[in-house]
Amino acid sequence: METLTGKRVLVTGGAGFIGSHLVDRIIKDRPAAVAVVDNLFLGREENLADARAAFPALAFHREDASDYEAMARIVSDGKIDVVFNLAVIPLPTSLERPRWTVDVNVAIATVAAELLREGRYRTLIHFSSSEAYGTAQYAPMDEGHPLVPCTPYAASKAAGDHVVLAYRETFGIDAAIVRPFNNYGPRQNDGAYAGIIPIVVRRALRGEGTVISGDGEQTRDFTFVRDTAEAAVRVYGDPATRGHVLNVATGRESSINALVRQILRVMQSDAGITYGPPRPGDVLRHCGGIGLLRELTGYVPAPMTDDALLETIDWYRGRAA
Repeated sequence: METLTGKRVLVTGGAGFIGSHLVDRIIKDRPAAVAVVDNLFLGREENLADARAAFPALAFHREDASDYEAMARIVSDGKIDVVFNLAVIPLPTSLERPRWTVDVNVAIATVAAELLREGRYRTLIHFSSSEAYGTAQYAPMDEGHPLVPCTPYAASKAAGDHVVLAYRETFGIDAAIVRPFNNYGPRQNDGAYAGIIPIVVRRALRGEGTVISGDGEQTRDFTFVRDTAEAAVRVYGDPATRGHVLNVATGRESSINALVRQILRVMQSDAGITYGPPRPGDVLRHCGGIGLLRELTGYVPAPMTDDALLETIDWYRGRAA
């Protein structure tokens, strides 16, 4: 098994929600160097506060991961060994600026693959998205599930995956792809383009009711963010993962209705629930098949618990205070 001990590691999108937790996890393996690339479109430097305290030499580069020249300089100057590629333009942006979202997300994947082909670093762990699958045609959705993206964002993530896999097939690059399902936890963006959990918590803290898009029976497989970070490190650690896409999920699905009721129960909130129009391109069912992750890494993320949800809620309470 490979470890990150003594390695020089770069995390693109590392000031974001999942990225910052991944940086925290990487530091526990005592790497020689850690660098973050983030243009702060969604990320926040404050998300790296714990990482800086634990690893004062952490380098931060405010750059765009789709910029080949900037990335080539950072990778070469930093003598990087491993890249975890999480930089992304998120789904809601693709409903407002679809062409730009697709152009940037495909370029991010291509730049990472090209720099690896050129021998500028050794290993790429590329982050995909369960949105690439679209609505479940069967469940649980394994990695062989058809890719039927419902939004420009989802299409861009599917395309980026194909780019990485094509570079692997053509040039033999040392790369694997993790495909996370819906993540939750502290630091998830609660501003523009916020996800369902931050929106519900924020509104409940203000004593406002929740508006659910559609009938609320659409399902998601919610994974705690630190479990996703752990899975990504384990995918790096096993060379048998190279050339594969691996779902990172719990294998359990929850409806949005059930999720909102659980949040309000844990918060002891009596905020009401109303329903609005469906969101364009919203997938109706997601439940991740995790057999390959279990087989190759021995790791399975835990289902959502009240304790993990309460930790998440308390983080938003702290921000509100």
